[in-house]
Amino acid sequence: MSYNASGAERALSAGSGEDASVDPSSSTFFSGDYKKNDDLKQMLDSSKDQLKLEAMKRIVGMVAKGKDASDLFPAVVKNVVSKNSEVKKLVFVYLMRYAEEQQDLALLSISTFQRALKDPNQLIRASALRVLSSIRVPIISPIMMIAIKDSVQDMSPYVRKTAANAIPKLYSLDPELKDELVQVIEKLLADKTTLVAGSVVTAFEEVCPDRIDLIHKNYRKLCNLLVDVDEWGQVMIISMLTRYARTQFADPNKDGTNGDGTAERPFYDDEAEHSDASEDKEESAAAKVYMMDPDHRLLLRNTKPLLQSRNAAVVMAVVQLYYHCAPSSELINVVRPMVRLLRSHREVQSVVLSNVATMAQKYKNYFEPHLKSFYVRSNDPTHVRLLKLEILTSLATESSISTILREFQTYVTSSDKEFAAATIQAIGRCATRISEVTDPCLTGLVNLMSKKDETVVGESVVVIKRLLQLEPKNHADIIKHMAKLVNTIVVPMARASILWLIGEYSELVPKIAPDVLRNMAKTFVGEDDIVKLQILNLATKLMITNHKQTHVLAQYVFNLAKYDASYDIRDRARLLRAMIFPAEKGAGLAKYAKKVFLASKPAPMPESSYKDRDSLQLGSLSLMINQKASGYRELPPFPDAPPDPSVRNVVEPVTWTAGTKKKKPVKAGKAEKEKAFYSDDDESESTEGPDGSSAEEAEDSGAEEKDEDDEDEESTEEESSESDSDEDSGTSQVIPNAAAMLVPRTADARQAASESRPAAVAASSIFGLDSVVSGQHVVAEQEYEFLNRITGGGLVAAYRFPRTACLHSPRMVAVEVRLTNQGSEEVKAIKLTGSKLPSGVQLASFNEIALLAPNGSSMQTIGLNLNDSTQPVNLEVCTAERQFAVTLKAPVGELVAPKPLQETAFNEAQAKLRGMNETSSAATLRNPLQGQEFAKAVVRIVNLIQVPSSESQTFKFSGQTVSGQSAVLVACKVNANQVQLTVNCDKLVIGSMLAKELKEALERL
Repeated sequence: MSYNASGAERALSAGSGEDASVDPSSSTFFSGDYKKNDDLKQMLDSSKDQLKLEAMKRIVGMVAKGKDASDLFPAVVKNVVSKNSEVKKLVFVYLMRYAEEQQDLALLSISTFQRALKDPNQLIRASALRVLSSIRVPIISPIMMIAIKDSVQDMSPYVRKTAANAIPKLYSLDPELKDELVQVIEKLLADKTTLVAGSVVTAFEEVCPDRIDLIHKNYRKLCNLLVDVDEWGQVMIISMLTRYARTQFADPNKDGTNGDGTAERPFYDDEAEHSDASEDKEESAAAKVYMMDPDHRLLLRNTKPLLQSRNAAVVMAVVQLYYHCAPSSELINVVRPMVRLLRSHREVQSVVLSNVATMAQKYKNYFEPHLKSFYVRSNDPTHVRLLKLEILTSLATESSISTILREFQTYVTSSDKEFAAATIQAIGRCATRISEVTDPCLTGLVNLMSKKDETVVGESVVVIKRLLQLEPKNHADIIKHMAKLVNTIVVPMARASILWLIGEYSELVPKIAPDVLRNMAKTFVGEDDIVKLQILNLATKLMITNHKQTHVLAQYVFNLAKYDASYDIRDRARLLRAMIFPAEKGAGLAKYAKKVFLASKPAPMPESSYKDRDSLQLGSLSLMINQKASGYRELPPFPDAPPDPSVRNVVEPVTWTAGTKKKKPVKAGKAEKEKAFYSDDDESESTEGPDGSSAEEAEDSGAEEKDEDDEDEESTEEESSESDSDEDSGTSQVIPNAAAMLVPRTADARQAASESRPAAVAASSIFGLDSVVSGQHVVAEQEYEFLNRITGGGLVAAYRFPRTACLHSPRMVAVEVRLTNQGSEEVKAIKLTGSKLPSGVQLASFNEIALLAPNGSSMQTIGLNLNDSTQPVNLEVCTAERQFAVTLKAPVGELVAPKPLQETAFNEAQAKLRGMNETSSAATLRNPLQGQEFAKAVVRIVNLIQVPSSESQTFKFSGQTVSGQSAVLVACKVNANQVQLTVNCDKLVIGSMLAKELKEALERL
């Protein structure tokens, strides 16, 4: 009864003209206009901020899912004046999405956006600028210009970054504002914040990529900030610096130089001995040896750590930089990172493999050790398989061809027809390039012709045809075998190849060729055009070589071709008929027929499709598609003579701080030694050490006169800085003052030295220059046993780290080994060996101990170069009768050596080792330590030296790794029993392990 009543009510309401869409039970419920987002509009119109916030969250969620929320624009834009910062943030997020679509409504809120640019919240200011730049109406471009200029001066780097992102939008809206925008870009380029760097370089590339003069003074800053910039900013900066390097630096690979100041020498030295000596002297005097610009080296050195980035785009950006701007000898550094990227997604694999295929054409030796990384996997898509196949073919050499061919044998049986056909083509390319495998490849391809797969058979025939052109007379039997298969093979290209072979080498098969022509004449009408053309060629050649047997057949074939449906066939037949039938018109051409058709033809040399792609920029879309894409800009060539490098020098104003002295100007008559900025050749150009302090600064901060002892100290610091600088260039030198740096001086020696120093030098310590003696040497007393009495049969071996200079090499850690005979019998011929040392690890052992009596003990010193590795080393303690396997593990704190630094140099070095090279942790002390007690505790754990610190309760320590001489910096900020540790080190593993070890040791105190 109620159902009928409700139905009657609905009918009455419909009849009264009331809108049926308000009734949810009507069919119009599912229409798109039924109360669409009505609840959200009501919530946005509410006076409660909580409802507005909930509504905005739902709206932003709809936008994130790709749903259309444009009809809510009027309701949302009204809330741009909301006092609730959370609501305002979400409103701006929505407006950024729809401001360009709803420009008229957005223009009504321009004044609100301008007021939001002065909001105390930096996120609101940035969002307002982002929305303002999204309104694509030319009339507001002056307003946008004013907003950008104001935002450039904002205190928040996030707002300045947003201003940099808005510059390309404004430029595309109104290109006439370019001059003003260039001024803004110039100001932003001087910004030292890493958050801004990537965005401003992007704006520079969009607006004024040719204004290289804007980069000169910011070049070194960009290189130093590169490691801390966001990943996509790194890509843009590296791309821009690549173009900069191509215009400002000399070609490092010009005239056969390696970029390190040495030219490539012959493999055998005696090759050069036979040249005329006087001529060599004249040439060497005239030749200019290339020396890499320090700024060029700075760019390569600062981008090298980015090869370890998790972002594939960053890695590929560094790869293209090295490929286009680095010495060819340094390209080996990019090979492993590229191989690592092959484990990524298939899209990344495709891009990386395309670039590897291009690089392998010129530098195949670098990729040969990683040959197995390019083997095809079962789950690889077809395009990745083809790229790997291309790379394997390019890397094939006499030594690796057997392995590659075995791999190809598996690929031929693949169910992927395209891949199998490409593999056969690759086998043909290998056989053409490497003559030693031509015959085995021919034999294998002939065997493939017996397969049932038409694609494999057809491709094999095509490749065999190319190979037979190399030595056709030696393979007449193969031509006969292929002639027999012409009736069974159905692939048009394969049939055409067989017919071409028979016609070209008909003298090798004089009896078979006419019969093949007879069979082809029967099926001429049903053949493909490419086969018909080869039938005509075969008839023409046989008419020349065997006129008697093939005259009638040839006429028959030409008559069929005369009425063929294809005009190509008809035209070819008309041309050939005039050449071989002298009785007809054009008989004058017949005498040239043999020269035209039977001329010797060179064998084809198939080349890689990636051979000529190196003219395109590596990593670009144009390289992928092998043609210049829209917007592609070619890399500029290297200049014949590099421009003046002094344009990159920046004169910074001297800042006055307490406890510092103003530097004295260098007199005009005095020779000034200038240090190249981050140069590998620092040792020959400057006395500046790696800590950033030069000998000249030490002279200026001290007294005017110095005695000979001070000069000796400076020369010692110079030698130390030279060895550190050489580390970057890949060479290994002995540190002359290593012993002086590591061996502690006795109290008497220190007193004598202090008495011999003049008063002027003693006065210099007032200004903080005495940091070279501020550290306190602490000998590690802990001893580690690595052979006990039971295992060693009475022989006990233990070791400890005395923290003294190793006499064998300054790059080795000195280790004292104590051998004790606790047995009842003599132990003879004791020695310590390392037969299975890891790569890069070196051992300098002690001389063999002839005899160790019972209860006797012997202390020996060995040198161990651990190559900055924290892994334990397996050694052997050998006696005359037995051999014992032992394991020596060095704490991370013993892999470093103290290196004095001033506080300013410490801060500068720490600023350069940010990002991935910095490790932070917090430790809690059981018993709070005060002052030097804490410093002594740290030095006892880690072999470093204390740096005087002007900050209260902040302790700084400096040193370097013994093997690689990489800087190690430790900063400890103590607050009661809480310690904040910061470790900076070039070696990521050393830095993280050192921070962990130091934290655990401090918490045990």
